[in-house]
Amino acid sequence: MSNIKIIPLGGVRENAKNMYAVEANDEIFILDCGLKYPENGLFGIDTVIPDFSYLRDNAQKIVGVFLTHGHADAIGALPYFLSEFKVPVFGTELTIALAKIGIKNNPQTAKFADFHVINEQTEIDFENATVSFFRTTHSIPDSVGIVVKTKKGSIVYTGDFKFDQTATNGYRTNLARLAEIGKDGVLALLSDSANAENPTETVAEHEIFEFINDNFEYRNGRIVVACVASNIMRVQQVFDAAAKNGRKVVLTGHDAEEIVNTALNLDKLHLPVDDLLVAAEKLDSLEDDQVVILETGRSGEPLKALQKMALKKHRTISLHEGDLVFITTTPSHAMETEVARTRDMIYRAGADVKAISEELNSSGHASRNDLQLMMNLLQPDYVIPIQGEYRLLSANARCALEIGIPKDHIFMVSKGDIIEYDHDKLLLASSVEVGDTLIDGSGVGDIGNIVLRDRKILSEDGVFIAVVTIDRRKKKIVNQPQITSRGFVYVKTSRDLITESATIVTEAVQKNLDNKEFDWGHLKQDVREQLNHFLYEHTKRHPVILPVIMEINQHRHFNRKKKSTEE
Repeated sequence: MSNIKIIPLGGVRENAKNMYAVEANDEIFILDCGLKYPENGLFGIDTVIPDFSYLRDNAQKIVGVFLTHGHADAIGALPYFLSEFKVPVFGTELTIALAKIGIKNNPQTAKFADFHVINEQTEIDFENATVSFFRTTHSIPDSVGIVVKTKKGSIVYTGDFKFDQTATNGYRTNLARLAEIGKDGVLALLSDSANAENPTETVAEHEIFEFINDNFEYRNGRIVVACVASNIMRVQQVFDAAAKNGRKVVLTGHDAEEIVNTALNLDKLHLPVDDLLVAAEKLDSLEDDQVVILETGRSGEPLKALQKMALKKHRTISLHEGDLVFITTTPSHAMETEVARTRDMIYRAGADVKAISEELNSSGHASRNDLQLMMNLLQPDYVIPIQGEYRLLSANARCALEIGIPKDHIFMVSKGDIIEYDHDKLLLASSVEVGDTLIDGSGVGDIGNIVLRDRKILSEDGVFIAVVTIDRRKKKIVNQPQITSRGFVYVKTSRDLITESATIVTEAVQKNLDNKEFDWGHLKQDVREQLNHFLYEHTKRHPVILPVIMEINQHRHFNRKKKSTEE
């Protein structure tokens, strides 16, 4: 009997962080290994990656990681994954090249070399399944979908895709191959939902180029283009428009130069003229109407870099009157507030702002019609909407219903849900516990809900610190409490509050010193509770309260006294 399971470890009911485990008997196939950038509630967190707990428990079953494309939502978590699981990685030429950039920057994976370049003709036979690929259209070349063919039918993962009949080589979907896969029999389709709410067709990429070119042609000042570094298609359009209008391109993003050079070396990106790119140091030697500044920002997110430009804190570029900031990326809904704040800063600096998403219906993801065309070509028995928040998954489910797929053949899953093949059909069988792994600096997974809660409180109500020195042997307070506040109240205008707080600390500490069963933990907890009650009563706020209790060194006093006696 063939035992088949599909387990989303990320990418459902959230944006990005794609990772899906397909289990065929005793073999696990990992489809993508992505990350997501934190939203406002994750204070200080750099990135979020999937929870590998289930995979740790079944590490011996993992046969490989199969990648669809080179964006962070598909390959960003790979360095963290490979630091634990030494399994082969499969992807197209550009995808593998971009994955290697992240791998070499991680000391734990710098020597990893088990990469395998595939194309749409590649078929990889394993004991319980055969893995093959099909070309798709996305905003980066060499994008593919993945087919895991089992004895009970194929499980197809679309990756990020859309249909564009005018797409050029490297971006063009192979429709004939999709029809062949459908004819062969598709058990389940894992379908991209990121643009499922869009009821209209997205514009063709050649129309986007014309829009970019028109803005370059009729603008006299500098043009600062905000773009995701790995959106190779958009970078190529910027290069082409700049060359056509006699402008030079300056790369200023943290990741831009390495990614662009990688794409150029693989002929996935080309320069229309040899001297198109100039160093940032030569910017002052060019007239404003000869310049395009391509800003991708750290980790491919350009908004913070634009804010620094507007505030004149950027390392090379400061915005001034006459500049046009041209936003060519489409931020997620979660970033709308940040985008609005960035635009305001840009206008304050005297520059103008224009965004492609406001003028054109552009996206690298499938519209409703695209989703239904994919389903009609593949004819899946079951559809599993993935890649998006719940409302987007729901919109994709409606697309499936409209073309006649039964409601009980559409799975609205959460992370960790196990969809299992049983008695000739797929069922939502059970689930495993799957959370998020938070990355903060070099720390992986060491930030939990308690730390995040404290960071949230610190951001809202600040910190209140009480420092006391005690002599436990004599059961007395040596120095009166010193009160410090940051982000809670302004000390100079709150003297009464500070004085009363010091009195409360003194009473709490002395009470514990007088207790025969002295306990450090109980002392600190008592100070916290007393202060918390008092501060909330007077301010209606809950700051983080840090009692710092210091004890004078009794042994040093004893030894000094003993020595003087002997003398």
